[in-house]
Amino acid sequence: MTIASIGALALQASQATQSVQATQSSQATTATDGSGFGTAMAGAVDNLQQLQSTANTKAVAAVTGNLNDIASATIAATRAQVSLELVAAVRNKGVDAFNEIMRMQA
Repeated sequence: MTIASIGALALQASQATQSVQATQSSQATTATDGSGFGTAMAGAVDNLQQLQSTANTKAVAAVTGNLNDIASATIAATRAQVSLELVAAVRNKGVDAFNEIMRMQA
């Protein structure tokens, strides 16, 4: 992976974070029942599925010889992997927070 592709991934991650923060801030003013978090997670999972589908399509194209730029397949696979790790980490933190709240005494 080249420095340029790592920089591009970092830029896209930054833009995705800003997009999620903007969505959460707009939802925070309209919904206080936690539905905003659910909506954000559903959007993240949908985006993850799209990234994985793109990565799979490019991997098949690379294996069959129909892809001229192998770097695009590598970048797509890395995006899907990083996104999966991020969604899993957010999910784990959410479960940890829920468990901690359930352990609190009234």
